Amino acid sequence: MAIRGNLSEASLADVLQLLALGQKTGCLSIAREGSFGTIHFASGRIVHASLVNRRDRLGDRLVRLGVLAADDLTRVLATVASNDDRELAHALLALGTIARVTILAEYHTQVEEAVYHLFGWTHGTFTFEPDDHPIEETPLFSVGADSLLLEGARRVDEWALIQKKIPSLDLIFEVDGLLVAQREVPLSEAQERLLPLLNGTHDVSSLIERSGLGEFEVGKAIYGLLTAGYVQRVGRSAARRQPPPESRVAEYRNLGIAFYRTGLLFEAEREFRRVLELRDADGIARFHLGLVHTRREEWREAAEAFARAAEQPEAPAAVFHNLAFCTARLGDIGQAKRHLDEATRRAGAQPDPRIALTAAQFALTDGDMAEAEVQLARARAQWGARQPSAAWFHLAGLAAAIGGESARAQALLEEGLTAHPHAAPLHNNLAVVQERRGSYEAAARTAEHALLEDANSAHLHKNLGDYLYRGQRYDEAFDALTRVVRLAPNHGPDVYLKLGNVHYRRGALDDARAAWEQALALDPENRIVHANLAALPPRADVLDVDRDDILGDVAQVGAAV
Repeated sequence: MAIRGNLSEASLADVLQLLALGQKTGCLSIAREGSFGTIHFASGRIVHASLVNRRDRLGDRLVRLGVLAADDLTRVLATVASNDDRELAHALLALGTIARVTILAEYHTQVEEAVYHLFGWTHGTFTFEPDDHPIEETPLFSVGADSLLLEGARRVDEWALIQKKIPSLDLIFEVDGLLVAQREVPLSEAQERLLPLLNGTHDVSSLIERSGLGEFEVGKAIYGLLTAGYVQRVGRSAARRQPPPESRVAEYRNLGIAFYRTGLLFEAEREFRRVLELRDADGIARFHLGLVHTRREEWREAAEAFARAAEQPEAPAAVFHNLAFCTARLGDIGQAKRHLDEATRRAGAQPDPRIALTAAQFALTDGDMAEAEVQLARARAQWGARQPSAAWFHLAGLAAAIGGESARAQALLEEGLTAHPHAAPLHNNLAVVQERRGSYEAAARTAEHALLEDANSAHLHKNLGDYLYRGQRYDEAFDALTRVVRLAPNHGPDVYLKLGNVHYRRGALDDARAAWEQALALDPENRIVHANLAALPPRADVLDVDRDDILGDVAQVGAAV
């Protein structure tokens, strides 16, 4: 289950300690206005950290060290899937042209500096998404959070002092060459590197960019020089020149993708719209804007965004696949199938199994079981040695169940849960199949397990309540069905029918009447509810009626989600 919070309520140090003590594996994302960072954990240890749109990246550091030529860096970056220092490190190690110890030392420093930088964020939000599988089996770097906490806290305190003399990054400083020449105390390596740049023309931001040092290192170096009297403040830079549009497009796009991946949809949409203001034809931003609307179930807006992205001549298959999905949700299955055919055509020799999976879903919707099975088999073959997605097991189990093959459906769902143990829909569907096969106790246990993964699903609580009710565990069924009406008051008349029955068994006739009347409001033609209400005594009278004679029920089979 994801952990979310605000840095104003829980500091990053507290969050890191919590994840370390819990030996968590997953990704901690931290976001604030215009900035985004991640810290990856494996069994409670930090194995990677990064900042989006970071000025100083691993490749730049290696170029400055003189162990990597700029042209060689460009060629290596062209083979890396994304602008990820971890992937770059792996690519450089595979080449073997740079000493392993050099690459790992710089990567180690890069990760630590990212964590220390994030310690300075006191406002923003954080999200931890657990993952049973770490980002890589053998990480290049692994360190206990405790070893970084002390240094991180020291830097936060030190930065507070630095900011008193360097309150903003647009300040300009100039070195007093005579005083420096007469110094008796040696300067630090960072101060030596900055001296040629402290000529009264560069502000602090420019010093960070030109020196290749981090913000903290530059601030600390200038603070020491100021304290010693070796430099003095000579002014403030004019409004910093805006970066070229192409640079801003990449910056906004990277931020948008990072925000989207951690579920910060409002922030993601803001960044993608900034991209489109600068470049209306940016297909990547348009595609991700469609994804944002899809996550919100804003199908019309999502379809419009994907349709605009599809206007690009080189639009990939994924654009048409998503367009097909959203068009289907709007009810136009015919057009959706045509978009799906185009997605299949564009995928070409590298088919995406998700396209065949959507074709199977359309076939199930049409009641074409034979075509559904063909597409499911095609999708599984396209996954090859990889495990199919949870969605594949969901549809395959559903197709088997609809076809009357409950044993095969159960086997498929159990296989799916082995591969995807946290997929609540698979737990729910397995419970449905178990119930249909008469295993009510097993169905109840499976539904309870599903609720551990998604406690806010009214559908899951309803199915659990049904299984408990059929097993004559009325008090537990009452609790489950009560949670249904709290989460979804209009979920269905059967909920109120069963609640009324349990009330009646307890002798709470007025409560039974109220529940049955609510059921009747949702289904005015329900004959069982009418019979139960007719058999109740008038409110002012108490009749001697055998409860078992009037208790009605509906054989309700839980539906798969």
